Order: sequence, then structure tokens, then C-alpha cells
Amino acid sequence: MLVPILVFIVHWYLSLFCQTFFLHRYAAHKMFSMSRFWEAYFSVFSYICQGSSYLSPRAYAILHRMHHAFSDTEQDPHSPHHASNVFTMMWKTKNIYLDYVKERVAPEARFDMDYMWKSLEKWGESWLSRVLWGLAYLGLYLFFYFYLNMPWYGFVLLPIHFLMGPIHGAIVNWSGHKYGYSNFDNNDKSKNTLVFDFLMLGELFQNNHHKLPQKVNFGVKWFEIDPTYPVIVVLQWLGIIRLNPKSA
Repeated sequence: MLVPILVFIVHWYLSLFCQTFFLHRYAAHKMFSMSRFWEAYFSVFSYICQGSSYLSPRAYAILHRMHHAFSDTEQDPHSPHHASNVFTMMWKTKNIYLDYVKERVAPEARFDMDYMWKSLEKWGESWLSRVLWGLAYLGLYLFFYFYLNMPWYGFVLLPIHFLMGPIHGAIVNWSGHKYGYSNFDNNDKSKNTLVFDFLMLGELFQNNHHKLPQKVNFGVKWFEIDPTYPVIVVLQWLGIIRLNPKSA
């Protein structure tokens, strides 16, 4: 069972890193810039890591900006305070997200956003792509079962692989607006759920982030550790990204 667990952990954190680094901090907030080459690289990397739960950077950016603009109001795309449970919140988010993917939104709901590698986005959003990735995950687990003696209950991890991106979003938006402590009064219900966000790579510092939405380090207090921030520092040092001065 060790190998399937390790594979699950690697998939969890690679998918999560793509969401917080590329979709959230880059696409939604433009905390840093990068060349067209690196934008293409991280677009493809995000598609590979997210697989069947691929999320469009463009649609994600619009959805997230709406979340900031209407945090915890009825217009918030994913506030836990306007949903009966986490599943109804996820369903509401999915429907709004698909409106942005298919550009069914009213003009006032649009945001300026470059169409980053739209062909990849179109393919990643297709059912064929999602089904093929799902079959790949299933094939991998069948290999674990028949050749690595994985017990039958190892297959319970498969649904999480299938829906990795939406599950990450649900954890962040449900927990980050219900459980934890607040450093700032943001006129919403955002919380910092963990002081060392090992689970969601910094995304659970929602209270800090809603107060300082352009700050690339989601930790504010000395004891608050955002695991993605050191990676961003290294990427800047390597010249892969250029940090926006307002985000430092």
C-alpha cells in the first residue's frame, strides 16, 4: 500500500502547487510575470498535474476575482455561508465556473484576461481528456492491485484523483471561511485555518490573503508558514519569474 499512498501524495501536492502558484497567484492576481516560454511550460505542467480535474487558468482567474469582489455575500461564487453543505457549494461553484469557461456570463462579470494557450484549455476542458485521464488513473491502480498487492480498499483513493482540483477548492473555501482565527477585520468571514499550512500549501491563510490580496507570501505573522513562498523566491532567483514589486 506504500506505493499507492506515495503516488497519491505526489499527485495531491503537484496538482495543488499548480493551482496555488499558476492559477491563483499568477493567473488571478498577477503577483509575478514570466516569459511566454515559461507560461507555456506551466500551462502544460498544470494540465499534466491536474489531469482529469484540469481547471482553465482564465476561468479560474475570473471566478477567483469574483470571490474577492463579493466575499461571503450571496454573489460570492463559493461562500460556505450561502450553501447548506460543502457539496452544494461545490455544485454551485461548478456551474458558475462552466459559465466562465463557455463565456455565458454578462459583460459586467468579465475581467480582462489573456487567453493563455486556449487550445490546451479547450482540450483540457473536454470530456475526452477527462475520461482518458480517469482511465489512466484506473489503469495505474489496477497495476498496483495485480502486481504490487495493493489491498482492494486502495481503490477508495481513485475518486479523489478524479476530482483533485475541485476537492482542493472545496477544502480551501469551506475551511478558510469557517474555521480558524483572524488577523484582520475584512468585513467577511475569512479565516486562517492553520499556522503551518502543510495541507494546502498556503491557501488556508484566507484571512491574510483577503486583507492583502497582492502579497505573494500568504503568511503574515512570524509563525505563519506559507510553503509555496520559498519556492517562489527560488524561481525568482533562477530568473524564471519576475515578482511584481507590489507583491513583495
